[in-house]
Order: sequence, then structure tokens, then C-alpha cells
Amino acid sequence: MSGDVAGAAMGQQSAAEQSSGPPSSGRQGIVEPAAGREAGPQSAAEEGAADSTMRSGVEELSRAGWELPWPESPTSGTGPKERAELEVAFATAMRRTGSLMQLMGQAAADRIGINNTDLNCLNILSFSGHMTAGELAKATGLTTASITGVIDRLEEAGFVRRERDPHDRRRVVVRLSLDKAVSDVASVFAPMLRDWREMARRYSDDELRLIVDFYGRVEQVFRKHLVRLRDE
Repeated sequence: MSGDVAGAAMGQQSAAEQSSGPPSSGRQGIVEPAAGREAGPQSAAEEGAADSTMRSGVEELSRAGWELPWPESPTSGTGPKERAELEVAFATAMRRTGSLMQLMGQAAADRIGINNTDLNCLNILSFSGHMTAGELAKATGLTTASITGVIDRLEEAGFVRRERDPHDRRRVVVRLSLDKAVSDVASVFAPMLRDWREMARRYSDDELRLIVDFYGRVEQVFRKHLVRLRDE
């Protein structure tokens, strides 16, 4: 997700600040929540209301799912109806989340002042902090000419810089400009990241491990079908 470029920038910034001391008051970037602001335990009534809301959400998604085109719908099988409805709700939730992620990426790109493709490339670059043009082209599926244009625009805007690989002078590496990413990108996604952190406090460590494992599996599915669509 495009918000990951903010997360990566925030993580690199945090590591840099720990080694160099507190940031100066003039530094641009993300304003973290006030110290001591922790989510307290929820009352039984609050937990009950949350569970009721979740059940209602599943039922609503299930009803919507019956009307959505899905050629391999589990509702056509012979399994338990409740399981089939949950699987339809799951697929519908994934589709809605995907659409919202795309809309969020476009809105963020508009706010930052770059196009959505360039923001997505910046996001992919943020995971390692540096890649060659060829590696970025392979990761995105863009042509060499297209990726050159992306890098040119991002470099002109100050988000990346081209450097010679010290171990192979023939190799050019595209490196993320951390300060620019923090000030112009991470600041746009910071409110959403704070909401994610607040949401994560609702779950135990084991539950979060399960969620992280789930998203890892989702990533594998996406990668599999990216390859399929590009090779067909």
C-alpha cells in the first residue's frame, strides 16, 4: 500500500533519531501522538457493541456478496450456508479494501503533487531504500523507458537520487531521499498510520501474528496473479 512508504520512512527516521539523539524542533515530518496516550481496556458493553457491529458488518457484506459477480462463488457449493456466506463476505471485503487502497493512493498522490504510478514506485523503493532501474522495472512491470521517466520525475522532485554503485561503477542505484520522503510523503499518511496503531492495540500479540501471517499470504496471492497477468 502506498502508506508503506510513510511507514518505511518513519521507521528509518526513528532508527536515525535513536542513534543521533532527539530531533531538532525545526524538523519537518510526522507529529506523533502525545506521550502517555494509550488505549485503555474496553468495558464489557463496549466489547459487546464492537462484536455486534462486526456481526452486522459480516451480514451486510454477505448480503452484498450475493449480488456481486463472482464466477467461483462458494454459495454454489454444497457446504454449510454460514461458511459460504462468510467466504463471500471475505471476498467482498478484500475487493472493497483493494478499491479503497487505490483511491487512497490516488488521493495521496494528488496531495503530494506526483502521479499515482510515481507514488507506487516510490512506495516499492521504500522497502529497501535503494534499487537499480532494472529491479524497479521488474517489480512494477513497467518498461525500461517508462521507469526511466518515473525516476527522472522523482529525482527532479527531490524524492530520489541516482548514485554509482561503489562496488560496480557501471551500475547505477536509485536511492530514496529520506528527508524528502518524511516531510512530503510520511506526513500525508501519518494520520492513517496513527489510526492503524490505535486499531492494533485491540489485538493480542498472537492475534497480530495471525494478521501479519494473513497479509503475507495475501501478498503471495497478489504476486502469483501479477505474474499470471503479465505472462498471458
